[in-house]
Amino acid sequence: MATKVVMEALSPTMEEGRLVKWVKNEGDTVAKGEVLAEVETDKAVMELVARGDGVLRKRVLGEGQTAPVGQLVGVIAAADEDIGSILSSAPAADETAGGGAATAAPATPSAPAAPPTPGTPAPTATQAPAAAQAPSAPAPSGPAPSGPAPTAPVPPHENGGRPRSSPLARRLASDRGLDLGRVQGSGPGGRIIKRDIEAATTAGPAATPRPTAAGDYTDVPLTQIRKTIARRLTESIGPIPTFYLTMEADLTRTAELRQAMTEAGNEFKVSFNDIILKAVATALARHPEVNAHWLGDRVRQFNRVHLGMAVAIEDGLITPVLFDADRKGLGELSQEARDLAAKARARKLTPNEYTGSTFSVSNLGMFGIDQFTAIINPPESGIIAVGAVEEKPVVVDGQVVVRKRVRFTMSCDHRVIDGATGARFLQDVRRMLENPLMIVY
Repeated sequence: MATKVVMEALSPTMEEGRLVKWVKNEGDTVAKGEVLAEVETDKAVMELVARGDGVLRKRVLGEGQTAPVGQLVGVIAAADEDIGSILSSAPAADETAGGGAATAAPATPSAPAAPPTPGTPAPTATQAPAAAQAPSAPAPSGPAPSGPAPTAPVPPHENGGRPRSSPLARRLASDRGLDLGRVQGSGPGGRIIKRDIEAATTAGPAATPRPTAAGDYTDVPLTQIRKTIARRLTESIGPIPTFYLTMEADLTRTAELRQAMTEAGNEFKVSFNDIILKAVATALARHPEVNAHWLGDRVRQFNRVHLGMAVAIEDGLITPVLFDADRKGLGELSQEARDLAAKARARKLTPNEYTGSTFSVSNLGMFGIDQFTAIINPPESGIIAVGAVEEKPVVVDGQVVVRKRVRFTMSCDHRVIDGATGARFLQDVRRMLENPLMIVY
């Protein structure tokens, strides 16, 4: 029996997936569980696997192309099996919406299932600024004419003068710098649909999007993760009544602790960021009113601390989660943070590693940023932005001395956290940073 390879949502925040690379070619024999392709989701590059045995008879989606959840991307069947009915009955990509990471599913109808999260609503990437390289625009693969699209006849126009076209066709045309007025539509009534855009583009796979240059500007299409960040920012900065609290801490004793741990051996080596993460996690355990989510009709206070840790990646940032961060020793927390950061940069995080945080921390100190404000990651009620650790002249016991100092700013959702509540929490964070033995007992 034939098996449909479809795009499914593997992440709670996925809306669509982009096929980066086919691992199997048409005509290859595949077994259930084998990797068929690599797909870029809104968080990571994940593997599309076969859910049935047979031959990969058809690759419907080309490399570099994007598909919504549920759309057919390939067909696995016996070498002599008729798959014409599957291909002809597949819903047109132009008329579907939504998205997801890719897997393969049986040909029998089934609803895509999202993976379980660790018991809390699933936030997405933290929204603090991060260095990012410019993404670029997808180009299709597979058979396509080698020249530009025909320029006549002009397709029918909708009200307002633009050619009649599907939403997906308009988005693809924008991504690839195509003028819809020069594309001949083959859909009902001359409507421009997805295949017309593909036919109007020079053939050739594109593993990553490329910017479209025109005169004095360059249009940079959005990657999957950048689309998600943009959507979540809109959900956060407008609806959430946010206020900010900034505090400075003396890290002289923390620096002495780091030095002592380093001298004790590499297995005890930790960074300033590791100690800050541990201090925040320990303080959150003492302040459940801050370790909370806004759920619209109620506030959920958590008894466990799952700390989101913002990590800058090539085209945005992502927030892997340190689960039960307050209960872990400093060395264990440090190692886990390094491992998660490495997986994040390699786009190898699994959904359960970046969903379920109860509070987040973003650190731009390594970029020389003294102080900044981060945007709350809903439904969380707060996020701490950490600046650079610097040597500053300060007055201690009436004498001007040089001390290591750091500034951190907490963004607070005023629906959950009042000013005094946030201030008491930050006081605890500072107390632990200035007396680090409180967090390494």
